[in-house]
Amino acid sequence: MKPGVPWCVRALAATLSLNCGSSIVAAGEEPPVVISSKVFTESVILGEIMTGLLEAQGIPVTHRRELGGTRILWNALEQGEIDAYAEYTGTILREVLASEPGADESSLETVLARHGVGIAAGFGFNNTYVLGMRAATAEALDIEGISDLREHPKLRLGLSNEFLSRVDGWPGLRAAYRLPQDAPRGMQHDLAYRALESEAVDIIDLYSTDAEIEYYGLRRLEDDLGYFPRYDAVILYRLDLRSDAVAALQRLDGVLDEDTMVRLNAEARIERRPERAVAAGFLRERLATEVHGGAESRWRRFVDRSLEHLALVGLSLGVAILLAIPLGILAYLRPRLGEFVLGATGIIQTIPALALLVFMIPWLGIGAEPAIAALFLYSLLPIVRNTHVGLRNVPPDVRESAIALGLPTAARLRLVELPMAGLSILAGIKTAAVINIGTATLGALIGAGGYGEPILTGIRLDDIGLILEGAIPAAVLALLVQGAFELAERRWAHWGDPVVHHVNA
Repeated sequence: MKPGVPWCVRALAATLSLNCGSSIVAAGEEPPVVISSKVFTESVILGEIMTGLLEAQGIPVTHRRELGGTRILWNALEQGEIDAYAEYTGTILREVLASEPGADESSLETVLARHGVGIAAGFGFNNTYVLGMRAATAEALDIEGISDLREHPKLRLGLSNEFLSRVDGWPGLRAAYRLPQDAPRGMQHDLAYRALESEAVDIIDLYSTDAEIEYYGLRRLEDDLGYFPRYDAVILYRLDLRSDAVAALQRLDGVLDEDTMVRLNAEARIERRPERAVAAGFLRERLATEVHGGAESRWRRFVDRSLEHLALVGLSLGVAILLAIPLGILAYLRPRLGEFVLGATGIIQTIPALALLVFMIPWLGIGAEPAIAALFLYSLLPIVRNTHVGLRNVPPDVRESAIALGLPTAARLRLVELPMAGLSILAGIKTAAVINIGTATLGALIGAGGYGEPILTGIRLDDIGLILEGAIPAAVLALLVQGAFELAERRWAHWGDPVVHHVNA
């Protein structure tokens, strides 16, 4: 934990070690090797291959799936949050090490070593970027290569969000080819195929090993200027990783060619086989290694995701209540300071949820801790504001009666004002809880688990069933929590009448 982190955030991190997929380590045992993968199918398959191979060697291992994009995984590797993941040489050179002087293919391992990172193996295939179109459109417009796009400025581009901002992505490609198209639409990579099929866009960026290229009958546009480098798939690992794990990963050197990778992607994307089963089949076929490839049952997934989601919401809301109610009281008792408190919590609420999650990563790493910290901050405003408003709205005659009875400020708050403000405070907690349940689904983007995990996987695999597997329980949980608070509000309202009557008497 870095110094200078607020006490509440340190408390959250100390309270929880709920990192998604992590195992409890007994005293004297080595912690599991942490393999990770990005948010696309090929990366998940490669992560499952690495995980299965280590399991077969008897090495404790966990796979943190779909953790995020390049920068999140690279930073997690450098910081020791994960131990290994599959990356591509073009991405390493043009994105990760773009600012490193002298970084090229010949010096790649030397430069990586300065970051405490090595290359365990090269899988054996090149997965480069390409642009793709519907074959019928390309035929009608006589488009063969990327240079031909100069003659068709009105073609609509739908590009993955990462490709839009990468050093080796759209900005450099457009400059190199002097392309006239502007304002491309950013979209999730796996959804871009549907946009292309429905003719919402004309051109998308592809990975050359995508199974959908053949499935949808797309034309790959020739990179006639040779803009894109090679993107050879390699295993990046921390140099302090245990030697038997490194030796096991080295067995994957050269085991995959491009056609095989396309086939594995098709099994997962087109045939809808679980990535773990796809990886197990490959390891059995190519390395004669037996790995359990059974998919987790739907009920088991539901229970696990529910426990994770309840932990995310419950811990963040609980700590928020402990801090927000006193802040609301302080804002009521000290109006000038209250303006600052309400303003600060209001500003936090305006920060987009995904941005707030990412802001937490440098402090707290990846997993549940940054998600809980972000949810905690989002919970403050409704509770602080409703506590403040509830106290201010206590009827003046009731407050005057309490003062006439000689009650000091603390006793007046405890016996009269807070009970009468209870309905407003409960409403604020209810609002925070319902917001947290929905926002917590974004935590899956940084490995926090919860109901967002099946939603994220369902979007990637274009699987409505998986999306509903996360969306429906989240909606039902929100309704149950809202109903429980409304019941509590009715009971509180019934209890509050005698308080008012007693004070006035």
